Amino acid sequence: MTMTMKTKGARILISLLFICAALPGFGQGARLELQNLEKLKSKASNVTDVSLDGAMLQLAAKSFANDKDKDIGEVKGLIDKLKGVYVKVFEFKEANQYSSSDLDPIRAQLKDASWAKAVDVHESESGESVEVYLMKEGESIIGLAVLAAEPKELTVVNIVGPIDLDKLGGLGNLGVNLSQLQTRPKKKTSATPDQKKKTDENKKTDENKKQ
Repeated sequence: MTMTMKTKGARILISLLFICAALPGFGQGARLELQNLEKLKSKASNVTDVSLDGAMLQLAAKSFANDKDKDIGEVKGLIDKLKGVYVKVFEFKEANQYSSSDLDPIRAQLKDASWAKAVDVHESESGESVEVYLMKEGESIIGLAVLAAEPKELTVVNIVGPIDLDKLGGLGNLGVNLSQLQTRPKKKTSATPDQKKKTDENKKTDENKKQ
């Protein structure tokens, strides 16, 4: 091989690297790096750590192969297409055992143009927050990330692969809790004395009209 051919080969390789770097999510895809959360294990009273790659999900799908239950069949259809399911849940005895900065390395990854924030809920009274991010390819969802924070609990979910949001609840059969995606009911607010008085007056007016 001549030096010219080696030079051409090097140039082609460098060009390919630049092209790959320019493609959103090409190298990383929807898989997030969650290693920085490992330091929280020593502070937590309970830790749930689910790490299922494509091979393990295929094994799980095979275990459901002979099950005729309709719901199990839907779960199998869901995990057949997934490339990975990663969940970390940290429960603490006391509040303030972790900080928002512990999630900064993950949020930095989610700032990539291939991710879009779909849900952003912050409740100042309870101190709870939920962030949901989606990675899309055309009209299809190919990645999901959930960051759910409470004073005494932190949950991070990362699902990689084609996702049907309507069937995600089926992952509960694999020990994955996605209750954070459920719509929270609005809190009922008590009526003020003036509002109650006005309501009573309206009721009396209606009764008089009926007589």
